[in-house]
Amino acid sequence: MTDHRLTAPMSPLNVAGRPAALRSRLEAVCRLLLVTKPANLRWLTGFTASNMAAAITPHSLVVATDRRYSEALGQHLEGAGIEAELRVGRDVVNLVLDAVLPDGELSTVGLEAHHITWQQQQAVADRLDPGVSLVATDGLIERARLTKERGELDRLRRAAAIADHALATVMADLPSEVTERQIARRLEEVMVDAGADEAAFPTIVAAGPNSARPHAVPSDRGLAAGDLLVIDIGARVDGYGSDMTRTFTVGSFTDQTEVLYEAVAQAQRVGVAAVAPGVAAKAVDAACRDYLEARGLGEEFTHGTGHGIGLEIHESPFLSSSNEDDVLAEAQVVTVEPGVYRPGVGGVRVEDSVVVTAEGCQPITLSPKDPLLIR
Repeated sequence: MTDHRLTAPMSPLNVAGRPAALRSRLEAVCRLLLVTKPANLRWLTGFTASNMAAAITPHSLVVATDRRYSEALGQHLEGAGIEAELRVGRDVVNLVLDAVLPDGELSTVGLEAHHITWQQQQAVADRLDPGVSLVATDGLIERARLTKERGELDRLRRAAAIADHALATVMADLPSEVTERQIARRLEEVMVDAGADEAAFPTIVAAGPNSARPHAVPSDRGLAAGDLLVIDIGARVDGYGSDMTRTFTVGSFTDQTEVLYEAVAQAQRVGVAAVAPGVAAKAVDAACRDYLEARGLGEEFTHGTGHGIGLEIHESPFLSSSNEDDVLAEAQVVTVEPGVYRPGVGGVRVEDSVVVTAEGCQPITLSPKDPLLIR
C-alpha cells in the first residue's frame, strides 16, 4: 500500500513575508544585516546558490549572485513576490554593500558572527564610514527559523515519510550477504527515487562494534549473527531534512544487547513524552539521561538528546544539558535520540523527529521500533 504521506499536497512557503518578519527583529540589533549563511539565505529568499549574499535594512532588501544563478534567482524572487534589488557579479558581499552603504541612516552593520570569517569581517570593516559600527549578531535569523510555518511542516513530514519508506523497502529485501556501505547506498537510492532531493546527511549504517561509534561511516563490513545494526537516515525535500534512527539486531539479541536496547527504547519513549510547549530544552535531555543513569548506563550516553531540524539537520533548539536558554514552543520540530555505546559490543540509538503541538508532540517519523530483528 502506498503511504499517502508521499503524495499528500504540500502548502506553499510564505517566503514573501519573511523579509518583513526579519525587519521586525532588526531594530534592537542593527540597521543593516549582511546575510551570508546559506541556510539563512534559503530561509529569507527561498533560493539556494553556491555564491550568494543579501543585505536587509528597514527599507530595502538587496540580493546578489553571479551569472550562473542570476536568471533563475530573478525569476524566483518575482514569482515568490519578494521585493528585492538583484545585483549580479562574483563579489557578492561587496555588491550588496555597494547598494546599501550609501544610505545615510545606517549607523550599525550586523554580521552573522557564527558564519563569517575574520577575513570577511575585516573587508567589511574597511568599507564602513567613520561612525558606522560593526555588530556581531548571534542567531538573529536562526531564531526566526525556530517555529515552522505550515509549508515547512509539510516538507518535513514528506521528508520523514520518504525516509520511512526507504527503510521499510530496503530492510524488507536485505540480501543475506551485504555490507554497511551497500545498505547505505541503497537507502539513499530509494529516497531519491521516492522524491527526495537528496539524503539530508550521509546515511549512517553501523554494525557490530562499529555501532558503538555514534557517527560511524559505513564500511565494507558485512553483518554477522548477534550484531547490533544502527541506521541513521534522513531525506531532504525542497531544502528541509528529516532525521531518524532505528537499531536492529542480526538474529537474536544477546543478554547484554537486549538490556541495552530495552533501556534506550524506554528512555526514548520517556523523552518523547517530555516534549511539550513551555518545557525547557534541557529538561527533555534530563528526562532521558536520568532514566539511563538510573539503570547504570549514564556514562555510555555520550551526546545530547536531540536538536532542531529544518533547513539544517542540526539547528536550534538543542536538547542538551548545556542549553540554558531554549524553551520549546508549538510548531518547533526536534529530534529525540538517546543512545548508549559500549566499545567492543555495539551501540543502540533510537530517534524520532517530532513536532511540538499544543498537547505535547507528534512524531513524524513512523518506522516501527519494537522489536527490530533481522533473521
